[in-house]
Amino acid sequence: MSMSYNMKTGFLAAMVGLAVLTSCGSKQQRQAPSAVYKTMKVAAKTVQLDTKYSATIRGRQDIDVFPQVGGTLQKLCVTEGQTVKKGQTLFIIDQVPYQAALNTAEAALKAAEAQLATAELNYNSRKQLFEERVVSEFDMQTAQNSMLSAKAAVAQAKAQVVNARNSLSYTVVKSPSDGVVGTLPYRQGALVGASMPQPLTTVSDNSQMYVYFSLNESELLKLARQYGSIDSAVVNMPPVRLLLVDGSEYEELGKVESVSGVVDRQTGSVQLRAVFNNPGKLLHSGSTGNVIIPATYENAFVVPAAATVQTQDKFKVYIVDEKGIAHSQLITILEKDGGDEFIVTSGLSGGEEIVAEGAGMVKEGQDVKKLGQAQEQPQNTENK
Repeated sequence: MSMSYNMKTGFLAAMVGLAVLTSCGSKQQRQAPSAVYKTMKVAAKTVQLDTKYSATIRGRQDIDVFPQVGGTLQKLCVTEGQTVKKGQTLFIIDQVPYQAALNTAEAALKAAEAQLATAELNYNSRKQLFEERVVSEFDMQTAQNSMLSAKAAVAQAKAQVVNARNSLSYTVVKSPSDGVVGTLPYRQGALVGASMPQPLTTVSDNSQMYVYFSLNESELLKLARQYGSIDSAVVNMPPVRLLLVDGSEYEELGKVESVSGVVDRQTGSVQLRAVFNNPGKLLHSGSTGNVIIPATYENAFVVPAAATVQTQDKFKVYIVDEKGIAHSQLITILEKDGGDEFIVTSGLSGGEEIVAEGAGMVKEGQDVKKLGQAQEQPQNTENK
């Protein structure tokens, strides 16, 4: 009995010890070590977010200048990058053959006019003799037909003179609009013509510049819902900004003027066009940049990016309750974020206190000491 009693006593002591150890271990697991974190109160506020879109810049008018007649390029009257006015002479093509053609056409006109004068005299004479019954009606009618043919010949000769004069005028190539001269691929002495593949130059009207950028179909639908329709969106969209290739922001604001009515099948995007004034001629046709579109969100809940923890496509924050214990909360954020801040669309209702920095280090159920409280503790200790 003594041995049995000792065994039972030892077994009971072992069980008690194991229970104590298990209880201590569970307590240690439940109580994660406390840590100091910066916290913040979630409150609604008005936020403006900027969204950037790649853009290409074009002149309001980019007109390719082709010659209307062929010949040797005799003179270049402008230089590349020169500002020109509408009607200003750009090039002169060899005029000698066209001047000769005009002289020939004018001489032919004079000959036709002389023939017409002779035919009119003959007709008037035949008409008078017919009235006196000296000639037959056939003779009079023949004279009349000759006069009509002479008139037609004069009209034809006049048309040839007009064509020859126009051809001669086309040898002086003039600017079709105000703008800036582009590259000059042809030099003096080059043979040019209307069918050549490359234009003499391009005149770009850059007093205002068109900036083209694209939105995907989803973004276009959001705009339509936000403003009621695409037409209303074009009218009511806020001014847009332009970021240049060197990273600087263009000083002039732009306005969205139009939205393409067709979705590109390959890219699934729609092209928009904004117009920017270009008083300093800083913008050049063919350049690239980024259009910045602002969007204002009223009564939005905004949290720092450092306050969120991302797991695959889900985000969460840690809410600190009245006892200082952290509890995770799933949230959804706006697709377009503000860089260092996220706009929360669901999961928070305002007034919650959350861990503002270092949320990735927080454990569920952890005791969180606020940064301000941690700084106050040494002062309280010294007072004691």
